[in-house]
Amino acid sequence: MSSVRARPATLWDAGTRPAGGALRLASALIMSAAVVDLVLSDGLGLFHDLVFATVCVGLALLVRPRDFFSVGVFPPLAMLAVVLLLAIAEPGAVADERDGVVQATVSGLSSHGIALALGYGACLALLAVRRQYLTTHPR
Repeated sequence: MSSVRARPATLWDAGTRPAGGALRLASALIMSAAVVDLVLSDGLGLFHDLVFATVCVGLALLVRPRDFFSVGVFPPLAMLAVVLLLAIAEPGAVADERDGVVQATVSGLSSHGIALALGYGACLALLAVRRQYLTTHPR
């Protein structure tokens, strides 16, 4: 037997998925959550916010290390995309019905700012922990 032992896989080095597929899946989940939330309620609400934060955490754990940058910039762009699409199609879902696209987008982003901050913060923190772990424990 060899004296070299492979270190056990941990949560911090388990992510091996390429960013392309992971970001497409995350986008689909976030958009689907928005649609379900709109079907169940009058506007974008807590369900979407919880799914958004959960997807951000899952995405940070899912991707391979060389794709950390793509994942790091994804959450604010994803939230902007959802709110902007709703501001164009149904402004009343994210703001007052009489608001224009720009005002509805700003109002929507501000009303979902806590979910954005928590999801984005958790994503960046997990990416930082993974980066630090992989730097100090190379394979």
